[in-house]
Amino acid sequence: MSITTMYPLFATLAAYLLGSLSFAVIVSHTFGLNDPRTYGSKNPGATNVLRSGSKAAAIVTLLLDAAKGWLPVVLVRWYGKPYGLEDGSVALVGLAAFAGHLFPVFFRFAGGKGVATALGVLVGISWILGLAVGATWLLVAYFFRFSSLASLAAAGFAPVYYLFGDGEAWYMNKWILVSVAIMAALLFWRHAENINRLVKGTESKLGAKKA
Repeated sequence: MSITTMYPLFATLAAYLLGSLSFAVIVSHTFGLNDPRTYGSKNPGATNVLRSGSKAAAIVTLLLDAAKGWLPVVLVRWYGKPYGLEDGSVALVGLAAFAGHLFPVFFRFAGGKGVATALGVLVGISWILGLAVGATWLLVAYFFRFSSLASLAAAGFAPVYYLFGDGEAWYMNKWILVSVAIMAALLFWRHAENINRLVKGTESKLGAKKA
C-alpha cells in the first residue's frame, strides 16, 4: 500500500483521536467542577455541564466539542485534494470525529451523545447546513425547553436538509449524505433513554440544576 493511499486512513484516525477528547471532563476539571459523569444525566456533554451551575464552563465545552467536529472536516476540504482526500474523505473524517466523541479511546470508550460535535461536522461541510440544523435545535429548545427533544429534531432534519437542499450545491455528495444519516441514526440511538423519559414526562428541562 502506497503512502498516498494511506492518507485517508491517517486523516480518519487523526479525526477519531481528536473526537476522543472529552472536553466536558477536561473543561470541568479546569474550572474546578465535579466530573459531569457523576451527576445529572452523567453524560459528558455541554448540557450536563450546564447543570453544574457554570454557564461559562458549559459554553466552553459546547464550543470545543463543536470545534473538534468542524476542524478535521475543514482541514480535509481546504488542504486534502493534493493528498487524494476528496468528498469521501470528508465524510469519513466527520464520522470519525463524531464516533470519537461517542466512543473516546482516552476515556474507556464511554463518551457523550455527540450533538455539538455533529453540529460542528455539519458546519464544516456547509455553514448553511449547519445554520439550518442549529436553528432547528434553538427553535425546539426555546419552545419546549427540552435539550433532548431539540437534539432529536435537529438530528432528524439534518439528512433531510442536506438531501433537499440545492441539488447543484458544491457540498452535495452521496457519501456525505450517508455520513450525515449515520450520525442522525446514532444520535437517536444515544438518546434512547431520553426518548423514554420524554414519553413518560420525566425528562429534565434545560437549566435544571444537578441532583
